[in-house]
Amino acid sequence: MMKATAKLHGIGQSLWLDNITRDLLNNGTLQRYIEEWSVTGLTSNPTIFDQALKNSAAYDGSIAGRLAVGQSGEALFFDLAIEDLSRAADLFRPIHQRTSGVDGFVSLEVSPVLAYDTASTLAAAKTLHARAGRPNLFIKIPGTTQGLPAIEAAIFAGVPVNVTLLFSRAHYLAAADAYMRGIERRIAAGLDPNVASVASVFISRWDAAVASRVPGELADRLGIAIAQRTYKAYYDLLGSARWQRAFNHGARAQRLLWASTGTKNPKASDILYVKALAAPLSVNTMPEATLKAFGDHGALEGLLAPDGGDCEAVLAAFAKAGIAIDALATSLQDDGAKAFVKSWHDLLAGLAAKSAAIKGKGP
Repeated sequence: MMKATAKLHGIGQSLWLDNITRDLLNNGTLQRYIEEWSVTGLTSNPTIFDQALKNSAAYDGSIAGRLAVGQSGEALFFDLAIEDLSRAADLFRPIHQRTSGVDGFVSLEVSPVLAYDTASTLAAAKTLHARAGRPNLFIKIPGTTQGLPAIEAAIFAGVPVNVTLLFSRAHYLAAADAYMRGIERRIAAGLDPNVASVASVFISRWDAAVASRVPGELADRLGIAIAQRTYKAYYDLLGSARWQRAFNHGARAQRLLWASTGTKNPKASDILYVKALAAPLSVNTMPEATLKAFGDHGALEGLLAPDGGDCEAVLAAFAKAGIAIDALATSLQDDGAKAFVKSWHDLLAGLAAKSAAIKGKGP
């Protein structure tokens, strides 16, 4: 009997893991997820690395070696992260090669402190991608107003980009436009326009934000409606003359990625968003607990409708309940950027504490 994860992959959706730890790499768990659960990529963020460093001694040797040569702070973190993600990228490299560069990616985020600094974001993206030396490494850049020019410039420079912190159709369209401008500049300059990108739209945070403000019949429906609306916009772009001109020059689609797909409401299904967001030519990156739940008792119940389904009626019901969708999207993006910065500071503080403890142990 075919596993639910294989069925998801079979309908044309990539299943990525939203986690990385050195233990996952060392004990063969990530390799097992690839072989048994059709996992074809992964994403990371500061919170994930913070938890990995706090909860494992697997990094201690690498930290000690780098402390001995005077490394610390941000430089030390990126060395550790690139070490992990390079190993993961190598595990996914056969998938990347087999799909001609469509799938098999891992993602590394630029410092969230740079979210509102275009020039520094671009410089960091170029540097990190070059340091990793892996074609299947995405650099995550937030799709904030200040991030959009950096996304365009990174794509023009040939750096694969995972656009993060998108919450609405408008956010997605702005990110897609930045991506396409970078591709069109490459075409005009006579460069290869095949530079990969995904646009990551966050889902569950919508429902968490309105949980106490809407009637029961609307519980856990907002994120899915936003996804439906965005998926329609995605399909409209794929069919547009502008995108088809780029495809004719050899460009690839910037794939839509569903992020934040772990269920936050304990009363709802633990695979709610995985079932609802099954869609061809897209990616679902899910936390490890959600991956395990879907692997255990997942089932597909149809595909996301390219025409948006009933999303506008559902969104109208939320508007009637007093939810200002556009204002909430702006708030969620701003709050997301601030949360990433907090996670970044927590990560560096945790790394500093661990470094001090390792130094204290001595040789």
